[in-house]
Amino acid sequence: MTESVDRQGRVALITGASRGIGAAIAETLRDSGYRVAGFARSDAAPAGVLGVACDITDPQAVDAGFATVEAELGPVEVLVANAGITRDTLLMRMSDDDWQQVVDINLTGAYRVVRRATRGMVRQRFGRIVAISSVVALLGSAGQVNYASTKAGLIGMMRSVARELGGRGVTANVVTPGFIQTEMTEVLDEATRKAYAERIPVGRMGTAADVANAVRYLVSDEAGYVTGAVVPVDGGLGMGN
Repeated sequence: MTESVDRQGRVALITGASRGIGAAIAETLRDSGYRVAGFARSDAAPAGVLGVACDITDPQAVDAGFATVEAELGPVEVLVANAGITRDTLLMRMSDDDWQQVVDINLTGAYRVVRRATRGMVRQRFGRIVAISSVVALLGSAGQVNYASTKAGLIGMMRSVARELGGRGVTANVVTPGFIQTEMTEVLDEATRKAYAERIPVGRMGTAADVANAVRYLVSDEAGYVTGAVVPVDGGLGMGN
């Protein structure tokens, strides 16, 4: 459904917006009438999206990035915490650096942008926060102890935010994508991708647009009574978890 005129001015910020799922979310919200900004390590962003170079592992950079968005577009009303990395390896081979890099970006980085965004949301008594987690948060995944831990942590974070700020008009939800066709999955060989698809009840890998469409609903006014939810976009792979 097309966003009505009174909502078309809402300011949305997506982290990790330069490619993949983040870029698809930014484009989908842009096309729905939102004024969209994107954080990435560079200022690369889809056309029509304000690109802001921001290292979310640096608290001062996060403050500066928000200040830029606020000056250019206005207070952030919608936040999608999407930025994430992988450093996959088996537990016994995983270094402290493999662990820490993933935690710093996927979990601590999300915490920083959520904390900063909620200042304005509470004042406005309106806010929509969506964290992009993963099906492995609940299923687990060999070789991804670090990644799965951070993605599970986002669920606890968002549900705590939902309880803290629900009375202030702020919702906080989680989307858990399954196997999505992105640069991360392109490194898998054909046999592995086929094996994954065979495990998925709908019989295919998902697309970034599948995730973006779920996010579009969760940040809309229509979703004002949806908070603390974990919304799977995984073709049924994680059902029951």
